[in-house]
Amino acid sequence: MARTDDLNKPGVEIPSELNGQVALTTLDRVYNWARRNSLWPMMFGLACCAIEMICTAASRFDFSRFGMEVMRASPRQADVMIVSGTVTKKMIPQIVRLYNQMAEPKYVIAMGACASGGGPFKEGYNVVAGVDKFIPVDVYIPGCPPTPQALLNGLITLQKKVDKESIKQVRWYQKGPVPEIPIPILGPDLIDPRKFDLIIQQTSIAPEVNPEGEVTHE
Repeated sequence: MARTDDLNKPGVEIPSELNGQVALTTLDRVYNWARRNSLWPMMFGLACCAIEMICTAASRFDFSRFGMEVMRASPRQADVMIVSGTVTKKMIPQIVRLYNQMAEPKYVIAMGACASGGGPFKEGYNVVAGVDKFIPVDVYIPGCPPTPQALLNGLITLQKKVDKESIKQVRWYQKGPVPEIPIPILGPDLIDPRKFDLIIQQTSIAPEVNPEGEVTHE
């Protein structure tokens, strides 16, 4: 359960007889206090790390203590995306689509070595070397797979990040809409639409032929 003491502004003393009845605080602290204790994760998993995520939600570790027990099957009702497992090139378009469908404010946790940087499959032809190549990540959790305690530590770290945010600076209160992330295109290989100009530039360079007749590319 969240403590009302978290609302009080540091450095301001409240008489003991008024503790629990009066709070001297700021708008940012009230706003962040409410959000940090009601972060709803999205209900989806990718690989073995998802088993550890399920264990964290079960009775032994029980992340409902942090107000996170309401795992939503719809991205439109979720606040946190926990990328739990190996991110393949076939799956990353769906992950980006789900991220775009989540409402602001939204956060991403990369759970495990695979989601953070590819893990033991980094050199695989079908694996994305880190989900942060396509969507922004707020918290990285190391391990293969991370334990439920590690995931709880990552969720607490996310709460601490929420505590430091200000309404004046967060992206969802800035003027203008927040642009969507282009969905990657899965063809013979994975294509990032944000790199179209670079791809066109590189493919338009004519190959050079050396004296031995071999074709070279700069």
